[in-house]
Amino acid sequence: MGMMPLVIGIDIGTSGARAVAMRPDFSIAGHAAVPLDRFGSDGRAPTAWWQAVKTVLTELLSGIDRTAVRAIAVDGTSGTLLPVDAAGRPLAEPLMYNYKVDDDDILAAIARTAPAASAAHGATSGLAKALRFQHLPDIAAVLHQADWIAGNFSGRFDVSDENNALKTGYDVEARRWPEWIAATGMRVELLPRVAEPGEVTGALTAEAGELFGLPRDVAVVAGTTDGCASFLATGAAAIGDGVTALGSSLTIKILSDRPISASRFGIYSHRLGNAWLAGGASNSGGKVLAQHFPLARIIELSATIDPETDTGLDYYPLPATGERFPIADPALPPRLAPRPADDADYLKAMFEGIAAIEALGYDRLAELGAPALISVRSVGGGAANPAWTAIRRRRLGVDFLPALSDEAAAGTARLALMGASRSGLL
Repeated sequence: MGMMPLVIGIDIGTSGARAVAMRPDFSIAGHAAVPLDRFGSDGRAPTAWWQAVKTVLTELLSGIDRTAVRAIAVDGTSGTLLPVDAAGRPLAEPLMYNYKVDDDDILAAIARTAPAASAAHGATSGLAKALRFQHLPDIAAVLHQADWIAGNFSGRFDVSDENNALKTGYDVEARRWPEWIAATGMRVELLPRVAEPGEVTGALTAEAGELFGLPRDVAVVAGTTDGCASFLATGAAAIGDGVTALGSSLTIKILSDRPISASRFGIYSHRLGNAWLAGGASNSGGKVLAQHFPLARIIELSATIDPETDTGLDYYPLPATGERFPIADPALPPRLAPRPADDADYLKAMFEGIAAIEALGYDRLAELGAPALISVRSVGGGAANPAWTAIRRRRLGVDFLPALSDEAAAGTARLALMGASRSGLL
């Protein structure tokens, strides 16, 4: 038998770069991580991104058989854009995912022309940033972060993927850049060609092959956003599979057989093949717990909680006034009273409250057309708390399955695997 083929997923996030090598059975053959701040204080510099990617990939390759590598895919932060010339050289500092464009004319042009359901609305949208960049001298394309990193492997600086392109105005249902984009004043010839995540878009350049000591026939595969990659990494793949992220905020996502969008809740859908990834984010979550108890105390109190009984308290834990999903109300106040005398009961009531918000979130998605929830995989710090997990499981009443990985790079490696498989490279 020949050697086991491998693919590589690369995640370039806000704090660093990670890389995962994956076998065709989805098992992990190796992983590596490097912090971005090792390459200078400015995490916005494309040179720092590429240095981080080169370093993390070199580290990963030192522990695996590099001649077995068949494909590479990249994910990046959604809504991070940069302008490039014809050779792919950045022409200005990128505008990061959380950067708010403050040009009223640009925002008004998008508000006037984009359909209500489009993800291109708002000051942080990719389209607003593209409109900011389009008048630079020598500009040849506006790219998303993942597009540019992938271009450093393939030499192609004219291609993106359906997930990164969504907030730039791409129509994922019609699978094209829509007519209305030109009406915003955008030069549509600067927008990249859009590929399906998992589609082969090129091959390693001679230069990249030499740099990393990789075979020349390694495919470069269209990637995705960090958020979609994190979902894929868990192993969720069936219609009705949900993933709950319990970080400082509470985020839920479900795989749907149809697109769901509701701008007032901040909900839109990413396309993954013939399925759709829909979700929403609540302001509730770990941040509100941390306002009341340090982590060590949460762990200590959790050990004394009986998750099979109810406190009877109807909390809506929020860190401050205002909620976006599953209730869209900027004036919604936190509800954390009455406070029981016992700290463990207080924490338990907060766990119950956040579990109720999670359940309401999945119900809200179902109301909007998503399928019924059939399973939940959990990621983030809160997923490791057994008492909270038991409270959530009782509330949701569906199977709780283990997340295969909480690394976005593993989700992107799955796309590389899809591309390699479809192209007969495995």
